[in-house]
Amino acid sequence: MADPKGFLKYKKELPEKRGIGERINDYQEFYKPFPPTKLIQQASRCMDCGVPFCHSACPLGNIIPEFNDAVYRENWREAYDILSSTNNFPEFTGRICPAPCEASCVLGINESPVTIENIEKNIIEKAFENNWLVPKTPVERKAQKVAVVGSGPAGLAAAEQLNQAGYWVTVFERDDKIGGLLRYGIPDFKLEKWVIDRRLALMEAAGIVFKTNANVGVNVSIQELNESFDAIVLCGGSTVPRDLPIEGRDLSGIHYAMDFLKPVNQWVAESKPAAINVKDKNVVIIGGGDTGADCVGTSNRQGAKSITQIELLSKPPNSRSEDNPWPEWPMTLRTSSSHEEGADREWALLTKAFLGDEKGQLKALKLVEVEWKKAGPHQRPKLVEIAESEKEIPCEAVFLAIGFVHPQIEGMIKELGLDLDDHHNVACLNYQTNIPKVFAAGDMRRGQSLVVWAINEGREAATAVEAFLTA
Repeated sequence: MADPKGFLKYKKELPEKRGIGERINDYQEFYKPFPPTKLIQQASRCMDCGVPFCHSACPLGNIIPEFNDAVYRENWREAYDILSSTNNFPEFTGRICPAPCEASCVLGINESPVTIENIEKNIIEKAFENNWLVPKTPVERKAQKVAVVGSGPAGLAAAEQLNQAGYWVTVFERDDKIGGLLRYGIPDFKLEKWVIDRRLALMEAAGIVFKTNANVGVNVSIQELNESFDAIVLCGGSTVPRDLPIEGRDLSGIHYAMDFLKPVNQWVAESKPAAINVKDKNVVIIGGGDTGADCVGTSNRQGAKSITQIELLSKPPNSRSEDNPWPEWPMTLRTSSSHEEGADREWALLTKAFLGDEKGQLKALKLVEVEWKKAGPHQRPKLVEIAESEKEIPCEAVFLAIGFVHPQIEGMIKELGLDLDDHHNVACLNYQTNIPKVFAAGDMRRGQSLVVWAINEGREAATAVEAFLTA
């Protein structure tokens, strides 16, 4: 273990952020480098807790106390070997994972938890710095070929695992660049795209073939995949956004969050102009999650006049409530770097209508305050509107950031004739669909979830594919 008294000596400390006035003028990552001496101190806070609950909370099963101990001993190569044994892409999770491991850290019972995510990020960056990462070319190639459809974290993880196992892997991506939601869904100020490109170069050198602008079911036929590949892994994600079909929904100025974020990412990459610009506009973001926060940060960088983020649920408490004990995920208030940059946040508000002018342009939102009431101790709370609490707020742009409902059914899924579950995700048994050679993983199978879950799904699906191909 690390220093037995580390958690008594040192308080939680994270890298310093660049000043708000500086970072809102660019799309670069907002954290400054973290001194190695401080990182070693943070690693020393990892306790000899007996039962490391961080393991159970991490979908990948990262061996956290062991790599913390290696960092404390300044054995960075050992730390990298431990981390990479379970996690294909620590450079992604070390930047954008919500860190459920930290929520279950034993130290978090009465202190701030160990900064596992930042330690993870620094381990992998140290590994890249020392050229420890080399293409993972298989020792021996098998005859079978596998197609992976979708190049998000699930698809990339499945591709890497299957390539290492010796299969010939081709990844099909319908966008113009590889990366899926990592590339076009997450702003550069949280994940700069050179981080993705650096990893893709290693994967290509290891023998994985990437095909862009390849939309399976549109310009790449299902028949072609069936004839050319021995197995197919679908990792297309959950891409159908949840709508808000209320009065005024057809007004100009109402957009899904991804229709805003994706073109901005493309603009940053200098490939396409941003389709939506909110400079000098009053912006309202409906939805209080991470995607909504990404819209806040992007709106600030475009120079919005005002930004308001609204949430249907009540405002979370600052600390755990009695019915939300450790090691459960803490249902507490979170303030992201984007919120720090400027935004009004309001809770327990229901959107009643979008209001427009005579030209069909959005000009305001009609809202009403709500409260959540329980009819009984074992019943779910019900939404109740508060009388005489309606109000209007001006806005010229609204972004719907209220989640995704299921993968796109039309096209590939429908043409393949795949069974769906009750939530319209692809139904699987051990990642295998009703068509034996077709597998599914990530959000397409489990529904909208976290990047760390997607990587886990890709790894597990690869194991299922290998079992099928070697049966």
